Amino acid sequence: MRLSIANSLAVLGPLTLATFAYGQAPAGPITPQPGVTVQIAPRASTIKLRSILVNTPVTVRDASGEMVHTLEAKDFRITDNGVQQTITHFDLGGDPISLAIVVETSSRIDPLMPQIRKTGILMTQAVAGPTGETAIVGFNDSVDKLLDFTTNTDAVERTMSRLHEGTSGAKLYDAMALGVEMLSARPEVSATELGHRRVMLVMAEAHDEGSDAKLGEVLRQAQLANVTIYSVGLSSTRALLEKKPEKTGPKRTTPEGTFGMPPPPGTVQTPSNDGSQPTGVDLMALAVWAVQHVKDKITSHALELAATATGGAHLATWKDRSIEKALDEIGGELHAQYTLSYTPTGTDANGYHQISVVVDRKDLTVRARPGYYVIPPES
Repeated sequence: MRLSIANSLAVLGPLTLATFAYGQAPAGPITPQPGVTVQIAPRASTIKLRSILVNTPVTVRDASGEMVHTLEAKDFRITDNGVQQTITHFDLGGDPISLAIVVETSSRIDPLMPQIRKTGILMTQAVAGPTGETAIVGFNDSVDKLLDFTTNTDAVERTMSRLHEGTSGAKLYDAMALGVEMLSARPEVSATELGHRRVMLVMAEAHDEGSDAKLGEVLRQAQLANVTIYSVGLSSTRALLEKKPEKTGPKRTTPEGTFGMPPPPGTVQTPSNDGSQPTGVDLMALAVWAVQHVKDKITSHALELAATATGGAHLATWKDRSIEKALDEIGGELHAQYTLSYTPTGTDANGYHQISVVVDRKDLTVRARPGYYVIPPES
């Protein structure tokens, strides 16, 4: 029998070997020498390698608040955990959008439903744009996929126009989790692929009741999937004030002249602070804390927090901002912001990664996502 060198070295035990075809190989079993450690072939192991593509939307405004459209890739410096990165994809407002609309349909905001039902054309024309695709998720006590991703604008507008009032529940975080899951399956923009920017637009109160998902967990997944969250804050107080008086019907759940949501600590309840306005909280720090502590419950500022954690924006619809105006503002920003992509190098793979985007010009304000969290792979 003729054996190759590799096979013969793997044979163990007192076997009589035939003469090898190659004269340089030993003619027989190798006898261990006294005092010499026998080398054993290492066990086969599986090395898990992950290549993470980070897409971050960047909004740049001048001192007057106007968006800046004249920058080039060389004007930006982006770091990941303090290590400068190489920008592999750069675009100004032109990449197609995958838009997941997450809309509250609970009875709490029923008086606002006529306005919400009219927003379909704004979603398709102003927000998603002519090259975009749109999906719709509705939620109250249940979470329902009302429309899968489509480029059919008539289907989007028809689905929005037929939204029905549901129960009084609000599984906001579960609905957002479904939106992230749907967006994660869409083709993504990269250095070599013409994909889509992943955007979730939430129209709801900043109130969750009964969700299984935690907000921090949803935001962690959104960051890893490069999902940017924009939110249009609805107000049950505004809905109540806009509701036409009824001669008969159910009584208010709270006394006349009071409000359904508690005010910030140390403040007097007014329509302008009924859960729809920022109250001076450091949202950036809270966003970082939320994705690092996914098991903890976030009880306030949910929509502002989601937008801050992913590089989007939160627009409350109280005072002089209508739902339509908020959607116009969001659409204008989406189609005039920069998209930067990079593959992280020179930094530890796991744990929280802080992103910093800087433009080397005076009097410019830069807004981008603060970072992302990488979960260690299972062994």
